[in-house]
Amino acid sequence: MTMMTPPPVEPEEDEMLVPHQELPAADAAQPMEVVAQTEAVSTAESQPAEDPQTSQFMWTIQNFTRINGKKHYSEVFVVGGYKWRVLIFPKGNNVDHFSMYLDVADSANLPYGWSRYAQFSLAVVNQIQQKYTIRKDTQHQFNARESDWGFTSFMPLSELYDPNRGYLVDDTVVVEAEVAVRKMVDYWTYDSKKETGYVGLKNQGATCYMNSLLQTLYHTPYFRKAVYHMPTTENDMPSGSIPLALQSLFYKLQYSDNSVATKELTKSFGWDTYDSFMQHDVQELNRVLCEKLEDKMKETVVEGTIEQLFEGHNINYIECINVDYKSNRKESFYDLQLDVKGCRDVYASFDKYVEVERLEGDNKYQAENHGLQDAKKGVLFLDFPPVLQLQLKRFEYDYMRDTMVKINDRYEFPLQLDLDRDDGKYLAPDADRSIRNLYTLHSVLVHSGGVHGGHYYAFIRPTLSDQWYKFDDERVTKEDIKKALEEQYGGEEELPQVNPGFNNAPFKFTKYSNAYMLVYIRESDKDKIMCNVDEKDIAEHLRVRLKKEQEEKEHKKKEKSEAHLYTIIKVARDENLKEQIGKDIYFDLVDHEKVHSFRIQKQLPFTTFKEEVAKEYGIPVQFQRFWLWAKRQNHTYRPNRPLTLLEETQSVGQLREVSNKAHNAELKLFLEVELGPDLWPLPPPEKSKEDILLFFKHYNPEKEELCFVGRLFVKALGKPSDILAKLNEMAGFAPNEEIELYEEIKFEPNVMCEHIDRKLTFRSSQLEDGDIVCFQKAPIPDSDNQMRYPDVPSYLEYVHNRQVVHFRSLEKPKEDDFSLELSKLHTYDDVVERVARQLGVDDPAKIRLTSHNCYSQQPKPQPIRYRGVEHLLDMLIHYNQMSDILYYEALDIPLPELQGLKTLKVAFHHATKDEVVIHSIRLPKNSTIADVINNLKTKVELSSPSAELRLLEVFYHKIYKIFPLQEKIENINDQYWTLRAEEIPEEEKNLGPHDRLIHVYHFMKDPLQNQQIQNFGDPFYLAIRESETLAEVKERIQKKLQVPDEEFCKWKFAFISMNRPDYLQDSDVVSARFQRRDVYGAWEQYLGLEHTDNAPKRAYTANQTRHTYEKPVRIYN
Repeated sequence: MTMMTPPPVEPEEDEMLVPHQELPAADAAQPMEVVAQTEAVSTAESQPAEDPQTSQFMWTIQNFTRINGKKHYSEVFVVGGYKWRVLIFPKGNNVDHFSMYLDVADSANLPYGWSRYAQFSLAVVNQIQQKYTIRKDTQHQFNARESDWGFTSFMPLSELYDPNRGYLVDDTVVVEAEVAVRKMVDYWTYDSKKETGYVGLKNQGATCYMNSLLQTLYHTPYFRKAVYHMPTTENDMPSGSIPLALQSLFYKLQYSDNSVATKELTKSFGWDTYDSFMQHDVQELNRVLCEKLEDKMKETVVEGTIEQLFEGHNINYIECINVDYKSNRKESFYDLQLDVKGCRDVYASFDKYVEVERLEGDNKYQAENHGLQDAKKGVLFLDFPPVLQLQLKRFEYDYMRDTMVKINDRYEFPLQLDLDRDDGKYLAPDADRSIRNLYTLHSVLVHSGGVHGGHYYAFIRPTLSDQWYKFDDERVTKEDIKKALEEQYGGEEELPQVNPGFNNAPFKFTKYSNAYMLVYIRESDKDKIMCNVDEKDIAEHLRVRLKKEQEEKEHKKKEKSEAHLYTIIKVARDENLKEQIGKDIYFDLVDHEKVHSFRIQKQLPFTTFKEEVAKEYGIPVQFQRFWLWAKRQNHTYRPNRPLTLLEETQSVGQLREVSNKAHNAELKLFLEVELGPDLWPLPPPEKSKEDILLFFKHYNPEKEELCFVGRLFVKALGKPSDILAKLNEMAGFAPNEEIELYEEIKFEPNVMCEHIDRKLTFRSSQLEDGDIVCFQKAPIPDSDNQMRYPDVPSYLEYVHNRQVVHFRSLEKPKEDDFSLELSKLHTYDDVVERVARQLGVDDPAKIRLTSHNCYSQQPKPQPIRYRGVEHLLDMLIHYNQMSDILYYEALDIPLPELQGLKTLKVAFHHATKDEVVIHSIRLPKNSTIADVINNLKTKVELSSPSAELRLLEVFYHKIYKIFPLQEKIENINDQYWTLRAEEIPEEEKNLGPHDRLIHVYHFMKDPLQNQQIQNFGDPFYLAIRESETLAEVKERIQKKLQVPDEEFCKWKFAFISMNRPDYLQDSDVVSARFQRRDVYGAWEQYLGLEHTDNAPKRAYTANQTRHTYEKPVRIYN
């Protein structure tokens, strides 16, 4: 079987490379540029270097257009002892592309925890010209959750089904698969510390990029020693102190036997869980972290460490060729960004870095006092740092595809790097040449994956010996130099031929794992940098704290491992009820999380436990009686019955099983102790079926207080009147005080508390062991003393529904303004009335409230409509979570009236003055743009009474729309777009048939984003005449923008389509470039003005910051 010719193009990075799960419909929000190589997916470099087993499979699919099913499987083929098949979606997996995947054929029958790793390519063969065969390759670790992997957008359906293209011939499609399988090693039992002497770092979700950097920094001993010497105290908390968190992390890496968590460190950064699940750039984190540490080290014994280790200096120079003028600018750097594209190795990148650029022709240099001059521009180095960090530019912007791509080209780097080579050609004339710039490689940070995601790990020589180690999150392995260097160069990997001698092409596979950052250490500084770091470098308080932490961890680990041998017995006593009722709890009797716990071996007899209780509380064994608790059907939890004598002879474990249907490790008991008049314990009284144990709470309506006063045994046939005197005594009342009794029945979901008829027997009132009776003084009829909650039921209802709400102004959503105690049953009107009273607002209808989003910790985007909810509870519930925050606004008109209006924020650009004023336009929702403009005319200063206005939609410095006058304003969104009003220039009112109205935008190229175009400033329209040249247009633009000659002469002009600039000459006819009218979105074709952005940012663009696509790395503390 012969191998088809590999495709002439590289695999595209904008593939969707995913398992074949049914994708959302095409109209759903589905990111189509994802390389779903997540951190859970190991790469080829994660596996042992065993020879892979390789095989090819060809599948001829006849009657292709008549396949009925949505998906279609090939026959099974075997590679590496495993069964595989190809899965296709002939009409696309909910996309307009042919979808194709490699599938584990027997995944349903494999044992739990199976996984296998494969590199593979899939191809659709061109049956007319083989060179146009489309082939794509990838790699994946297959497991039960991801048993298939491949390409959702393999090729456009329009190309596949076009009979002239050669992919569908005689209704037949030929698919080819090449699979290389590597055997997996079981790492479940792997011990990094035992095997290598080092431990890894746990991944919090997407923090492998951070882990690889932290390991590199930790294994730079001078840096680690400086971190240990940063001043911290025993009162600091690691989660609030970056120095202490880093000290703690480094200490654990040095002395722990297991992988180390990074949560304390990320908490000290001020990161939330979301930050931990956002993958960022190693270089960005490195810079931010070093800057933060540099700041924290100021005015300490280690001040200047970051600069001493990582800071180098270069000179940016411009030297005129024909006049004696030279401009130098000294700059410092902590790392260097080296080009990968077009460079074979590090030396080629340095050559490119110092390459001299000629400034001539249109690009002449404006020399002070000499005008425009031909000049040379370049960079040379004054000095290199002891620790040299090289960032390899593996990611860059592809103008042809208008997207970021990863450069997987082969790029070599040496074990020893000589930056004095060729007579010091990288050094400036005044550099100190007495320092030998010979470096040895310390670390190689690797990125595996594509532009939109992937995995980071590091190869490090911790002692600069010949032994390399791979630090891949939690796992550390020994590796050879080939693995650390040569296999990280990138490029293509060639797997062994399937049938040698048959002249078939080798299986070439693009390596998506390659070096991304290199760390070199200068030979002359090696002894200083690789210094010894031991316990004496670590502050005493830190050693004590971390050893204590370790001991507690070991203790918990031991407890956990022995948990099956023990039962936790939680004992509630009268004292607990007195402490908690009316303070911590109001319903039921006790919070078992706040009572004393005993950890008792299961096989011990219960009598041994009673002896433990006697020691703890001083209550002799013979005076103890224990009751089991029971959860009732109404969800209350009460003492149910005393233990029998037989049960007390059992073991603790047997008793726990009897009492606990849920089979958890806890046994909950109530300890009954009877006290005599002298408060000494007495033997427990005999209990028959006629005796009922009741618990009593007293309610004081004047003080609004509830408290536990004791318990009593009553006879089932007795009546409440028999115990009134005793209850008065328990409450401290006169013996003949009139009291009312209520039974507390339940409190979820609603409170049930019923009056007890004192004439009925306790049995008739259905009272039983563990029931709760609440009592209070009988209310005095016709009393002037009005109480908020005059009886027990009203008080318990209040307690059950009360809610303290923290109110915040919507303008300051992070700050609590005031708090109110409200009821969850308060109506909408009740709530706004209380808020209006608090704020001194005359009309509660002028209060508008907004609910809180518990997940984002932000106000919800839409406010609560007038009487849009019934109760306070509806305002506070967010999905299944309960919030206690509301946001308020005090409006200038009542909310019902406002809801009939639409408010738009419009930025008015004055025709002759350089000013922008924001106006709020409030009109009925059925108004039109014409109404907005008429309203605006009454508020702004026009250049003339007859001036006409228009309204534009502006977003990220581009004009997307001129609003038609008849358009309704109800659906216009000014939250994300800027609405801009301006006068229509006279020149635009009389356009000829061949004149054009074009978009003109300011732009610059971002050097940090691979020269990607960045728009800025205020975009505008410009009318251009049919034969008008760029020179004529430039003159009008300069006059319109009032730019001085010395500044304007530096501007460049380009026709830009789909973000690609085509620079124009003064003689070019501008209108000739703007002929296409079918381009999607007129804003994508514009005249670009390239210059630096010197203008101050206007406040009104603030609402556009919501549209950022990835959070930058920030360390907040």
